[in-house]
Amino acid sequence: MKAKRWLLLAGLSLLGLSGSAQIVKALDADQDATQVAFVRWRGGSFPVENFQAYTSAYGYRLSATGGYSTEMHRGLDLAAPEGSFIRSWWAGKVIEVSDDSGCGTSVVVQSGNWTHIYCHMQGYAGRDLRGRYVNSGGLWIREGQQLVAGARVGRVGMTGRTTGPHLHWGLKYADQWVNPAVVLRAMYAAQAPAQTISRQPELDNQ
Repeated sequence: MKAKRWLLLAGLSLLGLSGSAQIVKALDADQDATQVAFVRWRGGSFPVENFQAYTSAYGYRLSATGGYSTEMHRGLDLAAPEGSFIRSWWAGKVIEVSDDSGCGTSVVVQSGNWTHIYCHMQGYAGRDLRGRYVNSGGLWIREGQQLVAGARVGRVGMTGRTTGPHLHWGLKYADQWVNPAVVLRAMYAAQAPAQTISRQPELDNQ
């Protein structure tokens, strides 16, 4: 576990962290104490199981499907084996399911002022008498469904515009795009002390 946490942190240190860092700082600045700000981020869940690497950062990049044109990449790509579970970053309400864009089979969750988007999942979207749903590798998620943080919302796939299995994870705050790497760093800073304490006996015995 300790090695995995360092892998996550080391990977994040290589990503572009400018711009949306101000949003996270502003959120923490309205707290009465630093400890309260830390508690804020302890409720989040890392959005994919069997994480392997960060494969594309937030920001401008060369087109992912070839050529020399640049495009704005409004999210963070997290590689994981196909079929790995995708988890809801925060508790919230499913406001959209889709499979008709470059995002592929996708779920959008609303958590207060935050919107989190999960793209390129396995499966398909459909509609029945109860409304619109996504069937992602046997997981059924419906528009209007309430989720807890860490709930499984789908499986890593290759639907939509993608060159390999990964989760494209997008974040908005007050309808403004946010660099997810900044949020993960804030979560790491808040959660690492608690994880270190809870895991210390196990680590000492290794």
